[in-house]
Amino acid sequence: MELNKSTYFVREHVGMFKFHEAYDILDPQSGELLALAYEEASFAKKMLKLLVSKKLLPFKVHLTDTKDQTILTIERGMTFLRSRVRVLDSNGRKIGSFQQRLLSIGGRFDLYDEKDEKIAELKGNFVGWNFQFLDLNGNRIGTVSKKWAGVGKELFTSADNYVVALEENTDPNTMGPLILCAALCIDMVLKEND
Repeated sequence: MELNKSTYFVREHVGMFKFHEAYDILDPQSGELLALAYEEASFAKKMLKLLVSKKLLPFKVHLTDTKDQTILTIERGMTFLRSRVRVLDSNGRKIGSFQQRLLSIGGRFDLYDEKDEKIAELKGNFVGWNFQFLDLNGNRIGTVSKKWAGVGKELFTSADNYVVALEENTDPNTMGPLILCAALCIDMVLKEND
């Protein structure tokens, strides 16, 4: 299965004592489950989350199809000031990465391709859950938002659900997987514990 849609609905699993992150990735028009994303977390790491901010801890998130076959892996090592997150394909090859910017208002990432060349940036606003992906010329190539007016709006049940949408001129085969992974990183890196 390939992640080549132009719009995704991401629904975070909710739990009172949640020690690892998990998400459903759905088609917002039909509600069809496209993929799952779950954090790989050992018992020791789960216990460490009780003592240390989740924003500092390393993580590894697997995106799988509905048959539990890995599509992509998102991973980050231990961090102190800013995160560097890698995205790997199902064979373990890097397809891109994100570098969190230091001292940004509203949250910001630079997106890099597999050769570590900057291809886009993600900008957030100070108050909400609205983010834009901009190419190197400043053109919007995608958004992440909590607001959705499509058929999938009834799927929203908590504040941790959002829509990832690519612009019409953005190739969903090349940029779609990276933008979807960056959206998951917004939740895990910038918005965790907010």
